[in-house]
Amino acid sequence: QVQLVESGGGLVQAGGSLRLSCAASGAIFSISAMGWYRQAPGKQRELVAVMTSGGATNYTDSVKGRFTISRDNSKNTWYLQMNSLKPEDTAVYYCNTPVPWDDFWGQGTQVTVSS
Repeated sequence: QVQLVESGGGLVQAGGSLRLSCAASGAIFSISAMGWYRQAPGKQRELVAVMTSGGATNYTDSVKGRFTISRDNSKNTWYLQMNSLKPEDTAVYYCNTPVPWDDFWGQGTQVTVSS
């Protein structure tokens, strides 16, 4: 079993930055890739960033050039660096594998960007 705990969210003004963390524990050997998702009020959850086991990254168009996914293998932690934040980035952010497992969803971390 895998536990994923997100942290690092908060309230920030437009143009600001935040770094989110996703700490993994348990059967982490089963994780070969990781993604960051977000869900805004009234909208479906969307995948915004992915990192493969080989370190390749991919981003949804709306965050390209602003968000960066990375990982620290020594800490079993993935990060999402978010720069030039916009009000439309406001959402609860989650981490999970790119093909998400229901059991992996954590509580998420709230990001609120004020205009």
